[in-house]
Amino acid sequence: MKKLEFYAGVPHLKGDAAFNRSLGNIVRATTSNHSNSFGGFSALFDFKPLNFKDPLLVATTDGVGTKLELAELAGKYDTIGIDLVAMSVNDLITCGAQPVLFLDYFASGTFDRKKTLSVVRGIAQGCREAGCALLGGETAIMPGFYPGAKYDLAGFSVGFVERSKVIHGKSVRAGDQILGLASSGFHSNGYSLVRKVFTKKELSGKVGQKLLTPTKIYVKPVLDVISKVNVHAIANITGGGIYDNLPRVLPKGLGARIYRESWPINPLFLEVQKRARYSNYQMAHTFNMGIGMVLVLSESDVRAAKKILLRHGVTSWEIGVIEKQNGILIDENS
Repeated sequence: MKKLEFYAGVPHLKGDAAFNRSLGNIVRATTSNHSNSFGGFSALFDFKPLNFKDPLLVATTDGVGTKLELAELAGKYDTIGIDLVAMSVNDLITCGAQPVLFLDYFASGTFDRKKTLSVVRGIAQGCREAGCALLGGETAIMPGFYPGAKYDLAGFSVGFVERSKVIHGKSVRAGDQILGLASSGFHSNGYSLVRKVFTKKELSGKVGQKLLTPTKIYVKPVLDVISKVNVHAIANITGGGIYDNLPRVLPKGLGARIYRESWPINPLFLEVQKRARYSNYQMAHTFNMGIGMVLVLSESDVRAAKKILLRHGVTSWEIGVIEKQNGILIDENS
């Protein structure tokens, strides 16, 4: 393998043929819409075969947050990339868009080939789950800025939606049902608190492994529902929980009543609550509490939507109703 050349402490990654060959193979393993050879200064993508008639371009960006620290403690990096993709594409589909490409930014104080490739393999896996192309990215080595092997990730997703099919929440009405889609755990939010209440020994062991469960990618099941059912609004339940995220897609004058006992809670959420001495309100304002995404739709469409989701392996529950009120009311005694 070619020895890395250094200048001012920075490895010249773009001259490392073996590293670039591995990255190229990973990138090409997503979709076939690439029109460029790997390693150039930019990437081309051909969306003509997707057959959009009057498309709007949709873009999102996000990171993984302090879940990166947990991955470092556990020495496990193959799921963080899935989280990175999920955080962007799950936002993208809330307007009905289809993700078509993804780019990543990986910055670290030192270059660790094994760690970097493990992270990128996870990103590629996430792109395959989302049905989009990993079009390229940037690996930035910044000694003196990031201490040691510390690193950070950012992701960028681009998609398209037909102008006539944009989901914007304007059709939401009082009486609409709220369908909650099961999360795969904590997803990628609230990890500053999680790391505070568990010991390093716990986080590097079985608890840490559970907490590293990657964020559920809802792209294919939700797009399937949208293609067959009239969905009025979609909210991705991330940081801020249901309290902060659901109101973002509701028209003025409408709020929601959530029935807290309508879905099961992962015991790890309850353990965090016990150790942090958080109220139910604080927990629901910080974590997804088992609901990773919500769909707002007419009561007559709920059954069909649940069946479609279940075919994709996604469990869902009727967790509430839209009402003429402001804000979110979580009914603890429903």
